[in-house]
Amino acid sequence: MKTSHILATLLTSAALTSTAFAADMRIGLNEDPDSLDPARSRTFVSSLVYESLCNRLVNTDENMDPIGELATSWDWTDDGMALVMQLREGVVHHDGTAFNAESAKRVLDRNLSLEDSRRKSELASVESVEATGEHELTIHLTAPDVTLVAQLAHHAGRMYSPDAAEAADEAGTNFGTAPVCTGPYSFVERVEGDRIVLEKFADYWEADEYHYDRVIYLPIPDTTVRLANVRAGDLDMIERTAPSDAASIQNDPNLQFFDIVNLGYQGMTINVGNGPRAEGPLGSNKLVRQAVSYAIDREALNQVAFEGLYVPGNQWAAPGTAWYSEDLPVPERNVERARELLEEAGIDGRISFELQTGNSPVAMQAGQMVQAMLAEVGIDVQLRATEFATLLAQNAAGNFDASLQGWSGRIDPDANVHSFVSCEGANNDEHYCNEEVDRLLNEARTLADPAERKALYDEANAILQDELPLIYLYHTKYLYTLRDGIEGFVPYADGIIRLRGISG
Repeated sequence: MKTSHILATLLTSAALTSTAFAADMRIGLNEDPDSLDPARSRTFVSSLVYESLCNRLVNTDENMDPIGELATSWDWTDDGMALVMQLREGVVHHDGTAFNAESAKRVLDRNLSLEDSRRKSELASVESVEATGEHELTIHLTAPDVTLVAQLAHHAGRMYSPDAAEAADEAGTNFGTAPVCTGPYSFVERVEGDRIVLEKFADYWEADEYHYDRVIYLPIPDTTVRLANVRAGDLDMIERTAPSDAASIQNDPNLQFFDIVNLGYQGMTINVGNGPRAEGPLGSNKLVRQAVSYAIDREALNQVAFEGLYVPGNQWAAPGTAWYSEDLPVPERNVERARELLEEAGIDGRISFELQTGNSPVAMQAGQMVQAMLAEVGIDVQLRATEFATLLAQNAAGNFDASLQGWSGRIDPDANVHSFVSCEGANNDEHYCNEEVDRLLNEARTLADPAERKALYDEANAILQDELPLIYLYHTKYLYTLRDGIEGFVPYADGIIRLRGISG
């Protein structure tokens, strides 16, 4: 579809949707979310929609410290084997049913038991959930787990109507097509690839803090089109602005620009065990993956593709942060070493593999740079650009050699590594499995002392740097563009847009 046609279609859609409501907030998204069922979601962009649709038990403040939302307070038992949460009273789901300890228990039980739930590994330490009072929830553990509160501050703690979800499950329908939650806005409609529309929920417990009648999310992968629409006034806000546009936005008096370093990473996920496509040289030989890592100039990638705004990296934690392993610094590009490693791997002649990327211009440019760098050492890369939710589905099915993608990050380090590299991790699309890595990561979950936890992560990182099921490349900044006149916006390091208190 030509860019001009996309733009015309979007402008027409925006004009049509503005007639019935005077106060709409239109947000341009970098891609379309996957499922809007909190048990099944795995895309970052779904978090942006959920923040207006589905409250969490625990949220975070600007410093990424946990704060109460639907849980007003919580305490650990003395032995660390149970988390007792006091829940907010007077909250109702969008279908009018009460939110209480029993409904929260049913949601967590579903997150743990649903066959294709993405929350299982996040809640793996949970033995059982009990409503110990009308508004008191007790979560019993199989072993101490200091990460649990942080897990409940994201998708695992998103609350939705168990009546609606269980009815959809029993009928064999997808709850994510019509989610019913507890947030400030309720679901109206979704047209995949076009829009998601939410409407203000009058019975929300903090309704006075939300100043828009509707929120309309418009997935637009083309960064040029997104920016053109916010400049024209047909979008109010766009997330993940292209780094190449930052300077022009900052010089535009009709726009506002915000940026913040995120908690996650971007890199290449390598299929090392997920079906027949793991059997090629890349998936089956760590020396080939080491060669790939040495062949990539991370700093050049940052300067050319991202205007120098991002942070080159080689681990799930960014250099200079508390969890980064200083003994494993970001490698400089070394073409000679890459060729030596390919020779050690027994490679005679050129090899090739397919690299999936998202279909945004920024993602495709990054893929093209990786392609050019690897060609110099004798590795031919075929690029396959695809819509992001489709990319994830292909990964889960094992239909990939390597995938250029990332993770938006969480406030506890466990959530940035465990589910991606543990043997049964929900996001371990590459099917990497190392029992020693599992042991180290599982033990780290039980320790309250950050120094003790870091020592275990450092050991795990040393193994991951050798075996490279993921080749980490850089850490992004979240870049936002808003039209002039919007007040109250604050960027958060988790990238999630919070509409509470925003007006204009």
